[in-house]
Amino acid sequence: MDLKVIAIELVVGFIGLFFLTKFLGKTQITQISAFDFISALILGELVGNAVYDKDSGIKEILFTIIVWGILIYVLEIVTQKWKRTRSFLEGQPTIVIKKGNIDRESLRKSKLDINQLQHLIRSKGVFSLQEVEYAILETDGSISVAKKTDFESPVRSDLNLKSDPFTLPITIIIDGEVLLDNLQNAGLNKQYLLHQLNKQKINDIKEVLYAEYTKEKGLYIQKLH
Repeated sequence: MDLKVIAIELVVGFIGLFFLTKFLGKTQITQISAFDFISALILGELVGNAVYDKDSGIKEILFTIIVWGILIYVLEIVTQKWKRTRSFLEGQPTIVIKKGNIDRESLRKSKLDINQLQHLIRSKGVFSLQEVEYAILETDGSISVAKKTDFESPVRSDLNLKSDPFTLPITIIIDGEVLLDNLQNAGLNKQYLLHQLNKQKINDIKEVLYAEYTKEKGLYIQKLH
């Protein structure tokens, strides 16, 4: 296949995809859903195949972009006009932490584990799950966090209080399993852990969904529900 022809088709495909993105709007990029992500992959594959297929030319590339763009646009119109279709086509936000408690069933349905939840929470500047009152997993895979009132503004500087050094919480238990390396890094041992569990009337580590430790606040434990 002539390299000049490939170059021309790539330029046409690039321009076509650029204008398609502009036409569909910024929400396709900033609030991309799982379906939008798959759609983008498929569109890229279709354009790529059209570029390198000897039987395909500029018309085929533009046709592919236009038809796919129309399908996505129609889907957007449907979700805007008929509210009942939104939950099916776009999905619904899921509450994964409610009133300070991790909703394990919601995590399971969302195909999310504790480690992934911690990662999402940290991306919002919250490094301890015990600071979270509500956490909502949005349809685009991001998370929205509402802190507990004890951890909200005003900050210490507003009250002219001396600042304390910040310590990262260390995860000790996830899904009933002790993270022994983390336990040692925190300077703790299993006897201390079992003693703290007994103080909260927990007889078995497997009863614990999540536990973290900081020197300032000690051990924070959340039981399975």
